[in-house]
Amino acid sequence: MKISASIYSQREKPLAEIVSQLSGHGVDMLHIDCRDTAETFDDIRTIRKLTDTPIDLHIIAAEPQKYFDLIRELQIEYVSLQYEDMGEVIAVPEWPGTRFGLAIKSQTSVDVLDKAKGYSYVMLMCTTPGMSGGIFQKENFNRIIELKHLYPHLKIQIDGGVNDEVAYILRLLGVDSIVSGSFLLNHFSIGSGMLSFYKKPAGGDFLVRDFMMPASYLPVLQERDLSFAGVLQTIEEYKQGFVLIVDENRVLKGLISNADLRRGLLKQLPDLTDVDALRMVNRTPVSISDQATLGQMLTKIDALNFIILFLPVVDGNGILQGAVLLNNLTRG
Repeated sequence: MKISASIYSQREKPLAEIVSQLSGHGVDMLHIDCRDTAETFDDIRTIRKLTDTPIDLHIIAAEPQKYFDLIRELQIEYVSLQYEDMGEVIAVPEWPGTRFGLAIKSQTSVDVLDKAKGYSYVMLMCTTPGMSGGIFQKENFNRIIELKHLYPHLKIQIDGGVNDEVAYILRLLGVDSIVSGSFLLNHFSIGSGMLSFYKKPAGGDFLVRDFMMPASYLPVLQERDLSFAGVLQTIEEYKQGFVLIVDENRVLKGLISNADLRRGLLKQLPDLTDVDALRMVNRTPVSISDQATLGQMLTKIDALNFIILFLPVVDGNGILQGAVLLNNLTRG
């Protein structure tokens, strides 16, 4: 997950000093909010002389087209346009080296992305656009999940309220990049602030149900209908490496992972024409309550003496609610 540092979150220091510190610590992008002012591009000209770190420009204006010539001249790498200020999804040019994104507020329906032809990414605003220091609202976790399933071709950037706990969950959800301002620049050191985005948080108050992948998006099969062909087809279709097994009441009865498939086939090698999928089910999978906190989830995972890539989530009656997918943590 890439880090885009918001340079205007620290107004006390000179621009050159901030840019030098951020570039020296290896941030992936320098985030710049343009509130419909051409002077912003003067800052970008200055930054271009100081560093080759990519620019991540966020234009908050009714007619951002008037800045397109400047964007092309300065070869700005990432440019997001604020949908609500434009009132529509405008056409964007295709220039080598420049990627356009559509920024939307939390209240805006993701359906507007149906018209985002030529856009490479969506920037989900989780606080007020252009304002620093807001609090991340947990409802945005579900919006991220929805975005990933409806528009898998679009990369996702998150702006607003990202601290170490939120960043960890965003990595779980497969977010591509985050914008950080106050948390990073007001940290006791930029280096330690960046490192905190890649470490497990010490705890966390978000509940598992706040950020789990809902069961409706997961590979789930009824135990009574289980077949070897069905298991193979479902794992191939969802490409998650597992299938969850439930009874007629949606109570979790077990799971079959790629490893369970492999072990099951080895046990049934003498007759591969009649493989019994029920013999492959792991009847004691590691799972977690949807009411557990992030901190409790991390404690449970740390206590295991083996690695897990997914964690089924159940309610107090054992009914499947979803899963936490841990494999995204291995991404860069």
